[in-house]
Amino acid sequence: MNFISQKVMIIDDTYIDRFVAEKLIRKYSSPEEILSVESAIDALTFFRQQTDNTNLPELIFLDISMPEMDGFQFLEAFNQLPAFIKEYCRIVMLTSSLNTSDNERAMTYTNVVRFLNKPLDEGKLKSIPMPVTTGHSK
Repeated sequence: MNFISQKVMIIDDTYIDRFVAEKLIRKYSSPEEILSVESAIDALTFFRQQTDNTNLPELIFLDISMPEMDGFQFLEAFNQLPAFIKEYCRIVMLTSSLNTSDNERAMTYTNVVRFLNKPLDEGKLKSIPMPVTTGHSK
């Protein structure tokens, strides 16, 4: 099964959550690269440095609860990025919370394609919609 294409980014402040997500993604798909980022601020820095979609992840796993900048604050900042980034990247929100309003709020963002509770597993990964993009174009 190849539900994840070229590149994936995991944004989570918890090392073990990033580690588990990366292992599961590699087990159930075959991305060329997984970018593991500890903070939403670092992820935004990465995105702001991009001039085309060559290095962009097609899928972003974004934790909601992080210090300094949470997942929703990241989404607000992400919406201010250039169109080529917003059009290329899909986002899966991750949470440990059982707050249903988080799910409703997350799904109001155009780039958010799925809202999943941690921990990730095979079934949750299979529920992610297939990417619209089929590779990196410049």
